[in-house]
Amino acid sequence: MDPQRTTFAAPIQLRIADDLRIKIENGELHPGDPLPSASELAAQWRCSPSSARAATTLLKRQGLAEGTQGKPPVVRIPRRRTVLRQDVNQHEKDRVLLDEDERRSRGAAEDTLHTALDDLDFTARYTRAPAGEDLAEIFGIPAGSELLRREYETRDKRTGLREQWSASYIPVKLIEGNPALLDEANEPWPGGTQHQLYTVGIEIDRMEHEITATMPTTVEVQQWGLPDGVPLLATRRLTVDTQGRTVEVSDARYPADRTEMLFSTQLARWGER
Repeated sequence: MDPQRTTFAAPIQLRIADDLRIKIENGELHPGDPLPSASELAAQWRCSPSSARAATTLLKRQGLAEGTQGKPPVVRIPRRRTVLRQDVNQHEKDRVLLDEDERRSRGAAEDTLHTALDDLDFTARYTRAPAGEDLAEIFGIPAGSELLRREYETRDKRTGLREQWSASYIPVKLIEGNPALLDEANEPWPGGTQHQLYTVGIEIDRMEHEITATMPTTVEVQQWGLPDGVPLLATRRLTVDTQGRTVEVSDARYPADRTEMLFSTQLARWGER
């Protein structure tokens, strides 16, 4: 679609922002290019510097410009995209039976961020916590039962910004047969969660996802490098085994401005029902 100007009689700051936006969309201004200063825009448009600064603020809110206090604004550099595909979980399951070298050669970061682990900083933090009413009901266990909470974070080495984050919960009784599963020092685990569960005799049957949108806190805005007004996609994944038990609950966050969710639903053909 060709860039279009705002049609109603717009105030000066919106007209300036429109002009800069069209230059960005047409490729006259490239990611990382500096935007004209407030004084330059004020002189060009014969307006006050405050109106010029308001135009730049509008571009930031649209996710087209970025800059912190004390630094001139620039055209926003696109962040690495996260692609969540429906078949990723099947790929993880297929890798469970491979040898360790093959499992170690590729993981979730490569599948969703399409980049090498060497470009990322990965951290895992394990803690134990009693199950609240919500998680106890999902797992079908008494409230207060011990859960292993596993927090995972991936950051871009270049920018220091968060690329992925999730918090996973597993009943300790399900996995205590393999003490290695209780130690964060064994992360990243070759083959991921499905292989971890495989080591204690658990085979995954399906994953159920719930996706909602939530506005970020000021801390999350900094962690993810979010433009103004961009929500986070909050996903809750329930992992169900072949016995019908929910064996893991994972809560993750994804920035809405750089996340693609690709789902394919196979429909039964006429005559098959």
